[in-house]
Amino acid sequence: MTGAGGRPGPRGPAHEIAAAVRRGERTAALVVDEYLEAIAAREEELHAFNVITAERAREAAALLDRRVAAGDDPGPLAGVPVALKDNLCTRGVPTTCSSRILAGWKPPYDATVVERLAAAGAVVVGKTNLDEFAMGSSTEHSATGPTRNPVDTERVPGGSSGGSAAAVAAGFAPIALGSDTGGSIRQPAAFCGVVGVKPTYGRVSRYGLVAFASSLDQIGPFATTVADAALVLEVIAGHDPLDSTSVAEPAPDLLRVLDDGVAGLRVGVVRELLGEGVDAEVVERTRAAAEALDAAGAVVDEVSVPAAAYGLSAYYLIAPAEASSNLARYDGVRYGLRVDAASTAEMNVATRTEGFGDEVKRRIMLGTYALSAGYYDAYYGKAQRVRTLIIRDFDAAYERVDLLLAPTTPTTAFRFGDKTGDPLSMYLSDVCTIPSNLSGHPAMSVPFGFGAGGLPIGVQVLAPALGEAAMFRAAAVLEEAIK
Repeated sequence: MTGAGGRPGPRGPAHEIAAAVRRGERTAALVVDEYLEAIAAREEELHAFNVITAERAREAAALLDRRVAAGDDPGPLAGVPVALKDNLCTRGVPTTCSSRILAGWKPPYDATVVERLAAAGAVVVGKTNLDEFAMGSSTEHSATGPTRNPVDTERVPGGSSGGSAAAVAAGFAPIALGSDTGGSIRQPAAFCGVVGVKPTYGRVSRYGLVAFASSLDQIGPFATTVADAALVLEVIAGHDPLDSTSVAEPAPDLLRVLDDGVAGLRVGVVRELLGEGVDAEVVERTRAAAEALDAAGAVVDEVSVPAAAYGLSAYYLIAPAEASSNLARYDGVRYGLRVDAASTAEMNVATRTEGFGDEVKRRIMLGTYALSAGYYDAYYGKAQRVRTLIIRDFDAAYERVDLLLAPTTPTTAFRFGDKTGDPLSMYLSDVCTIPSNLSGHPAMSVPFGFGAGGLPIGVQVLAPALGEAAMFRAAAVLEEAIK
């Protein structure tokens, strides 16, 4: 890739950068400076970051170089710049969730994933922009302003992890972390043309992730290659006693299986996710991906997951209900913004009125209503029963196949303002990704060609719980096929 004015920019996937740093062929300091130069050249145009931690990154790189010179091995991500979604607690660095209500708040501790990245030698270069409290599908709902898609700056990068996806797509960092509650890693990955992974719920610790909807949130990587995504997931996954929902399983061994291919694997194309509302060019790319897997030796057929059609409706009751509970802690007393008033109750109201944006307020009100007396059973309770049906339908499908294939998004990246006036239209952007959050199963988006205007299209590989190894095997085949 080239930087501004045709100058050479940062090169190479993360695993190659780390290998060179570990061997002493490149210095972490030089790598970090190259990426900081790339950020400086285009960040003003894209606004991928809420804060750039340049000096901390240079200090960390210098320490890594001293360790390498002393004969130490800093780890599998030695010297690799990483961007963190700004809802991951980072000690001493503002962690705002792109909300006025947390402006300037600096956590006193690191999220578990941040600790694990540091232990593996990665260097944090900044905290990325997102839809406020991860509520959105375009990164337009941010108190710091929108992020632009590096492929076409007139279009959104997707959301809510739009800053992380844009940072990787623009060459600001070879890897980034995001969170995925209803598609917030996979959808922006598809819009920006990068790899994005939502692991099995509980596979990656949520300790230090600012909560949106606790039964749905999951942290995962963005990368330019399937191999880099596998490497990052190996680093951040594994049991964490600080997270009560963490699965008592070791990190998956993914790099070892990337060359195993898909011969003999049974793959089902999800019929319900190819219907009305999905653009023809997206359907065509998904069917082309199915053909590529078939050509590589997989047994491909169309399958039905009937309850997936109700995923959107169930999600937009369950997620706001959990959000209304989680966001009650922002009261003007313990964190961030405080708007003084005559009484405590008035101060609470004034703080939340000024501190939360419109989309967050919309979801808090919806969730509070769904949980209120007289409506709980009719709305929240019924949505949870639909969630159970979705899990059962996925389980039934996985009795017939090993993996599922679907579009990641119904459309390519849309223009700014196209959907902000119609929340339902915006919510439909996640119709293909939400079912995996409700089931808790892993899924990932892999770039698979382009639509009109050269806009990226992603296809989605889905797997049963803890089925990341087979999922990555298929993703590697698709990545090779599209080359």
